[in-house]
Amino acid sequence: MTLINSNIQARLSLLWWVPRGIVFGLIAFLIFGPIANLLLWTVAEKWYFPHALPLQYGFSSWVRVFAPRGGATESLVNSLIVAVLTVIVSLLLAIPAGYALARLKLPLRGLILLAFLIPQAFPNLTIYVNVARIFYELRLNGTIPGVVLVHVSHGLVYAVWIATASFSAIEIELEQAARSVGAGALRAFWDITLPLAAPGLMASAIFVFLESLDEFTGSYFVGAPDVNMLPLLLYTAASGGNYQIASITALLLLVPSLLFMLMVERFLKSDVLSRVGH
Repeated sequence: MTLINSNIQARLSLLWWVPRGIVFGLIAFLIFGPIANLLLWTVAEKWYFPHALPLQYGFSSWVRVFAPRGGATESLVNSLIVAVLTVIVSLLLAIPAGYALARLKLPLRGLILLAFLIPQAFPNLTIYVNVARIFYELRLNGTIPGVVLVHVSHGLVYAVWIATASFSAIEIELEQAARSVGAGALRAFWDITLPLAAPGLMASAIFVFLESLDEFTGSYFVGAPDVNMLPLLLYTAASGGNYQIASITALLLLVPSLLFMLMVERFLKSDVLSRVGH
């Protein structure tokens, strides 16, 4: 009787793994299926319906992308320059703002934090059309500084909120102890608070970098056609039906995003996440 019961339990456990395996398989397909399709397009020379796989493989599309007239190298360099400058400007603004919001008892503190969400609260298209008009009058259209300013308006959301959470997660008694032994306010901030907040600030920098790298609408209305960016190259190739070029460009955007997300997982700790918005 005991042997029969054990056999029944073993069969039931086996049957229980079947739906779980199906669910996990579907999730894996939804996650990795598009990435696999993207990778196939980057090396596909001939691929058309109804064939499930490319008929011919090669790297001629890679040669065209990185040719002098391909525009990928210039777009990649511009995207990296804009992203790095966006991170620098965002952090220069977010560090003092985040420290003040974390340490000072400011009136309407919640409204100040919500104000940084305003660029995300409205459709990007209507905002950037007006921004482009204003920048045209200021002669910022078609310039890297103009694109950086647009990207900063979005990057500050991540920079300020995460910086505020990072400084809030640091016990104020540590600064007070440094002050009690003779350190000034600036010295205590520089030697104690800033190094402890560095992992959170690094995570905010990564978020801002990724946001800038993937930003299309602002880059299009403010930068195009003088400042070529990877998202603009991707849009042009995709709208023209050149899926090989579009896939290679998308891969150039995807690789740094994956690498930086792994860095975010390492730097952004749970105690910082628990204080976001507080």
